[in-house]
Amino acid sequence: MQGKYIKITFLHSISSFFGASDPRTRVLVTITGACNAGGHALRAVGDLVGVRGSDRLDFSTTVAAVVESLVRAWRQVRMELLVPLLRGAVVMCVVLSVVVLAEKVFLGVVSSVVKVLHRRPARLYRCHPLVEDEEAGSESFPMVLVQIPMYNEKEVYQLSVGAACRLTWPADRLIVQVLDDSTDATVKKLVKKECEKWGKKGINVRYETRKDRAGYKAGNLKEGMRHGYVQGCEFVAMFDADFQPAPDFLVRTVPFLVHNPGLALVQARWEFVNANDCLLTRMQEMSMDYHFKVEQEAGSSLCNFFGYNGTAGVWRRQAIDESGGWEDRTTAEDMDLALRAGLLGWEFVYVGSIKVKSELPSTLKAYRSQQHRWSCGPALLFKKMFWEILAAKKVSFWKKLYMIYDFFIARRIVSTFFTTFFFSVLLPMKVFFPEVQIPLWELIFIPTAITLLSSVGTPRSIHLIILWVLFENVMALHRFKAILIGFFEAGRANEWIVTQKLGNIQKLKSIVRVTKSCHFKDRFHSLELLIGLFLLVSACYDYLYRDDNLYIFVLPQSIMYFAIGFEFMGVRVSS
Repeated sequence: MQGKYIKITFLHSISSFFGASDPRTRVLVTITGACNAGGHALRAVGDLVGVRGSDRLDFSTTVAAVVESLVRAWRQVRMELLVPLLRGAVVMCVVLSVVVLAEKVFLGVVSSVVKVLHRRPARLYRCHPLVEDEEAGSESFPMVLVQIPMYNEKEVYQLSVGAACRLTWPADRLIVQVLDDSTDATVKKLVKKECEKWGKKGINVRYETRKDRAGYKAGNLKEGMRHGYVQGCEFVAMFDADFQPAPDFLVRTVPFLVHNPGLALVQARWEFVNANDCLLTRMQEMSMDYHFKVEQEAGSSLCNFFGYNGTAGVWRRQAIDESGGWEDRTTAEDMDLALRAGLLGWEFVYVGSIKVKSELPSTLKAYRSQQHRWSCGPALLFKKMFWEILAAKKVSFWKKLYMIYDFFIARRIVSTFFTTFFFSVLLPMKVFFPEVQIPLWELIFIPTAITLLSSVGTPRSIHLIILWVLFENVMALHRFKAILIGFFEAGRANEWIVTQKLGNIQKLKSIVRVTKSCHFKDRFHSLELLIGLFLLVSACYDYLYRDDNLYIFVLPQSIMYFAIGFEFMGVRVSS
């Protein structure tokens, strides 16, 4: 009978380890103990008859006692430490979710009011088209510099250079500056040849190179501004290598700056030529459309400030010079310049009706690199400029509050941390801690409201909203890791990897065919796979031993983690 006691004690301890409040676990322990009682009793009698019977019994008793003491210690740690911590985490997530929801509602209301009241930039600012004076001729137009920084852009250099050279503007009042940081000699020859071709057509194209890539894009732009011919340019338009502005881009943007001396920047909206390539690009389109239609428009309407997107914008050169020019202290050089200019009292305007064609990253590797840069850079910039924002004398208290709270904390830090922690850590942990309760409104209603408010920018993709939420939850982990790297200035804090472009959309079919040459090791992200496995175990345990149906939320998230962990998203390109 001693064997029966040991078996039941051990099973009871195991059930207590996972939470003794589960009735199905207790039933399982009882049935298992009853079915095996007879067999264990006979074996116990046999052991007692044998010479070593008493020793075996003592050893079994000792093991059972040790196991029970360990489980008792675990239960004490569980009830006195872990359960209170998790309950505190639930309260914290409730607060953070309200912060995120309030920020989404606030920006959504501002954006809606702008649309309802027709407070468009063309109605708030003077933007009459520039007309050539009969006496002054083309000199009545300001000198404009168009900068195109690039790095080994073999797939898209013709598109960007060609689009810039086709801009409708007096040829003698336009300078196209191609800043080529390419390390591939063949690419450099091709880009230089393209510039020479347009130069023969009467376009003032300047092909500039450097000895090294110091400062990456910021260093390239800073070096470009040092050339003597730039000093005669009043405005500077910037386009990344994959951007293709329409011919009337300058005609529609420059008048805002000419007629409104207080404006430093006119930002146009991005339009994506490859949004329908694959599921990855469709997910990005939903996020980017919200950014432009809500975040940028709200910032422009509220306090004439928003983060410069680094391309598809026109700057007043005076504002760049007064702000100290380009800085390479973070990977968010565009946001850095905008923040310094904003603190000097310069105003920005976002014109969503002006769209510039661009390309979304079609490979998961390129997208991950881009998101690392976009998350790490702002975190490091916030750390460096926090006190400078507080000490600024040329901006109002409300503008400072918007910059610190909405622009940085709520939108980038709180939102990313809440998404990562709540869906990838707290929710699966609750499966193993039934004592912890999450309110239904926190589990369903608030996340649903946040999701709906974040997806209004792309109505055509509303049927993909569940996949988009799962995808954004996984990417939040990657972004939060980048935020931590930026805050602590870790090894990859200033890592700059140029986003890979594929160029012409018709090439994608041939690109997909080379997938077989990719190695399996290149499709492996250990952190995502580890979290995915944890979620899978949680979902299975919840389905088998709990009755709260949390596996409905956890299992799909686990599948998305595996999909991204093994790079089963996006176009695959041979290295």
